[in-house]
This record gives sequence, structure tokens and C-alpha cells, in this order.
Amino acid sequence: MAILKARLRFGALLVALGAVVLPGSGFAAPTTRPSSPETDIFARSNLVAWCIVPYDGKQRTPEQRAEMLSRIGLRKFSYDWRAKHLPDFETELDELEKRKIELTGVWFPDTLNKDARFILKCLAKHHLHTQLWVSSWANYGNDQESRVKFASQRMGAIAEEAGKIGCTLGLYNHGGWFGEPENEIAIVQRLKSEGIKNVGIVYSLHHGYGDLDRFAELFGKMLPYLLDVNLNGMSKIPHGAGEPVVPVGHGALDVSLLKIIRDSGYAGPIGIINESNEDAEMRLLDNIDGINWIVPQLDGKPAGERPGARSWHAPK
Repeated sequence: MAILKARLRFGALLVALGAVVLPGSGFAAPTTRPSSPETDIFARSNLVAWCIVPYDGKQRTPEQRAEMLSRIGLRKFSYDWRAKHLPDFETELDELEKRKIELTGVWFPDTLNKDARFILKCLAKHHLHTQLWVSSWANYGNDQESRVKFASQRMGAIAEEAGKIGCTLGLYNHGGWFGEPENEIAIVQRLKSEGIKNVGIVYSLHHGYGDLDRFAELFGKMLPYLLDVNLNGMSKIPHGAGEPVVPVGHGALDVSLLKIIRDSGYAGPIGIINESNEDAEMRLLDNIDGINWIVPQLDGKPAGERPGARSWHAPK
């Protein structure tokens, strides 16, 4: 019933406000809803730095990374890692704590292996209640029912351990059957029906190129479960062209996509990414500049001059 009500509210919003058509696609976005400092999900204070550990061209240390985030005014951070980074995870937590930077999420294995147990132990030691972002490419079977059942059992085990220390499980859209939003919704619904409530969805536009033609509809379906939304500069690309990482503001569809997100009533954190091997600081600043350029347009103001990019060049 709650899901139905959320979808009806989103649909009513589209009807009541009218619609604008997203260029190059077949879906509609809601029209203007004026923002305020209290409700601005695109304010810098609500932005989460993501993919800035293994992808940082400068390969910063935990101290350097936390100092950089503090200096550019980002107060939220999600931690992605490779095996070589985990020995410094507690140092990372200490440096974040010193600067009062929130650990919004942590990239997490899809099974409770040694690395998973280590992360949980560190989070418990530091009394951190964060989101565990999980993708999975396991073999989930041959039919939808068995896939949902197996995935729910696998994710349920993680969610239960996360719940013991006050953390939340976020299913992350990163390819394969598991990464399809409708399948993630089915997993979340099954877990909630079984009494496991600390689970939701983390949606990255970077992995959503295949969703663009139905984004408004899909976002409405995900809305009741969304924990975080990660932005990317988005344009329609040929099938099989990969998933280019582009700063926000340099995609042809960015204004329309951000309008859908804002006008949906979504009120959670917004991630900005550097999955590019560029200097993480420069890519974060490029994303911030792009957001600042877009936000006035969401309220019908002129676009102004598009900001240049420090860490990206448009393909010729």
C-alpha cells in the first residue's frame, strides 16, 4: 500500500504540475517546483563524494583526502576501496571524524567474507551508522522467482549483520540481473515482507544509461526505497558504447534529469563521482560547478554560460 501511495503521489505530481519532455527520449519530467535552502537537495551540504579512493589520480592518503573534502566544503563521503586500501580504513575513519565529515556509505562485499567482517568490526568500533553499498554478479538462477529468493537470502544475511550495528544495506545498480532497478525493488520488497527493514536502493546515473528512455517512470518506482542518488553527466549514447563518466552539467539531459529527481520529492543525499582516474578534487569541483549552473534552470531561470571543466574534455 505504501508503494502504491508513493507511485500515485509521483503520478499526481506529473499531472498537477504539467510535464516537459526530456530531449532525445520518450519520457516526461515534472515542471518547476521552487526550491529553498531548507529543501535544496543539491546544496553542497547534501553532496556526497564518491569514487575518490582508488580512482583518484593523485592517490591521496586518508589524511589528504579528508583535508581535501573539508577544504572544498564537502561534508559527506562514501568510501570505495580495493584490497590495498582496507588496512588504512580505521585511519580513514579517524581523519573523517577529526573534520566532522559524515561517512554516508561504504562499498561492501556481496557476502559476509573476511573483508566484510573487517568493515563491520571497524564501523562498530567507531559507532558509525552508515549505508553498506552492495552490487552482486552471483549466479542467481534461471527464473525470476528463484533469483529473487536466492538474492533475498544472500542480502538478508548482510542486512541482519548490518542491523546489529545500526547500519543499512543499499542495493547498488551496477550491471547484471542484480543491478536492474526492478529486480532490486523485488528484493527489497521481499526482505521487507520478511521483517528486514534496513534495506533500500542506491541508484547511480552512471550505470543507468539503459534507463534513460523510462527514467521518470523508473524513478517513481524506486522512490519509496531510495537511500542515495549519484549523479553523472548524461546523454543518449549508442548501445554498447560503455558508461562514460562525465561531469554534471556536461550531459545533454542533465537539466531534465535533475528536475525529475528534485520534483519527485526525493530528500536523500546526492552523490557526485570521480570514477575517472583524474584528480579527485578537480572532478568534484567540476560536478559542483555543473550543479550550480543547473539549479537556477530548474526554477525557470536563464542558463547562463556553461562552466568549463578542469578534469574532462568533450569528445571530438
